Amino acid sequence: MELRTQIAEAVAFLNAKNITEAHVGIVLGTGLGRLADEIENQTVIDYADIPHFPLSTVESHKGKLIFGEIGGKKVLAMQGRFHYYEGYSMKQVTFPIRVMRALGVDTLLLSGAAGGMNLSFKKGDLMMITDHINLLPDNPLIGPNDNELGPRFPDMSETYAKSIQSKIETIAAEKSIPMQKGVYVSVIGPMLESPAEYRFLHRIGADAVGMSTVPEVIVAKHGGMQCAAVIVITDECDPDNLQPLNIAEIMEMAGKAEIKLIELYKTLIAQL
Repeated sequence: MELRTQIAEAVAFLNAKNITEAHVGIVLGTGLGRLADEIENQTVIDYADIPHFPLSTVESHKGKLIFGEIGGKKVLAMQGRFHYYEGYSMKQVTFPIRVMRALGVDTLLLSGAAGGMNLSFKKGDLMMITDHINLLPDNPLIGPNDNELGPRFPDMSETYAKSIQSKIETIAAEKSIPMQKGVYVSVIGPMLESPAEYRFLHRIGADAVGMSTVPEVIVAKHGGMQCAAVIVITDECDPDNLQPLNIAEIMEMAGKAEIKLIELYKTLIAQL
């Protein structure tokens, strides 16, 4: 079925649930789902009920689409995202972003957990993504281009909106929230990286590594949206002093940092 037809069917379903135009889209990643609790006048839909939506197979991702308001702005939040390593195509991974755009979202805010390869970063730090490196083996824009959805060759010269980055820095300073800045690299996963891989990724210019975010941003930019992303550094990836890590520890660290991210994004959304 044509992608545009799938988008239209998902939008029609959501419209019937009184989910209409939204201004801000939010993607809540690993361990960061509680921002959804701050959304007022909520309408909550399970991904399983939305036509053509994939199902999240990662335990920490709840799999719900939440429509409501934050700071007087209509928002549409994904409580849980999809990853290429789950076995989905890139078009499936990014399908919710297409639906958001069709519902009027023009600004996409993303979050997630990542390993910090910049040795000045510490566990629990927030890092604003200033740019990214895409090392995933596929791209959601591969194949015939639908000009109704976006241009064949979307410009990525300002992948993350500088105007929003400036607001994030100002809010962080006003609220005494420490904020790192850096380049994020997306890899396929699902295993964590080896010491040699951490050395390689840092040498090519990345400060933090994760398994998501970049495909969503590519599709958002293709559709004409502006993007910003703040991630939690959940582990310190020093290849010379690497310690075994498990997902429970990553979740715990993300949860501890979440209160800072909630405060930051609530204030930011009110200013958009």
